[in-house]
Amino acid sequence: MRPSSATQALTLFSSLPKTLIFNAEPQPSSLQLSRPKRWKLIVTMRDRSNNPRPLQKGRHLSIEAIQTVQALKRAKKNQNFLDQAFDSKFRRLLKLDMMAVLRDLLRQNECFLALKVFEDIRKEHWYRPQVSLYADMIKVMASNELFEQVELLCLSLKKETNLPPELEAFNALLTTLISFNIPKLAMECYYLMKEVGCEPDRSSFRILINGLESMGETGLSGILRQDAQQYYGESLEFLEENEEMAVK
Repeated sequence: MRPSSATQALTLFSSLPKTLIFNAEPQPSSLQLSRPKRWKLIVTMRDRSNNPRPLQKGRHLSIEAIQTVQALKRAKKNQNFLDQAFDSKFRRLLKLDMMAVLRDLLRQNECFLALKVFEDIRKEHWYRPQVSLYADMIKVMASNELFEQVELLCLSLKKETNLPPELEAFNALLTTLISFNIPKLAMECYYLMKEVGCEPDRSSFRILINGLESMGETGLSGILRQDAQQYYGESLEFLEENEEMAVK
């Protein structure tokens, strides 16, 4: 006969030692926690002054325009690659992006690329001549000492039809031509502005007369003094006013 479960439990209990000793002293732990390391985080801000400035106030280049500028610059040393870039990139752009590409190339002094882009733009059905655009291009070309291109652009400007009478743009153009000692082209642009119905103002005469006289072109300045007197009378005191001639 097998012993009952109660009997087995009693036998197990009686076999235990009479006294149970518990060691209450804490045992040293073999696991030691190390102090967490502190990482020093340094945050630096990029100098945004080196970022390309937007071409127009409140307007940045589109992704398509940026990619086109990059493609043209990569291909500029190989005529075949350049033609492909024009076909696959530039000629697929919208009007605003085409103009943005042109102005960005001018900003980067990519003169010959800008001239080629301008040549393409003039073939577009929406193209309308602007004296301000010519003034910007001529200023960049002159700043890079590309005076042959300056002369070609002035010739192209004279051949344009329906030129708007942009007085401020004409004055900017006159300032550039006088600043770079190109009196012949300055006089041609003066006559052109009168032909398109853009009457010269005091600034126009001040830029031309003072600039020509500083170059020793007294004959040309004498002609302009006579014209100025027809507009403003015998007294030309406004010529003594300071005029900013530096090309920025």
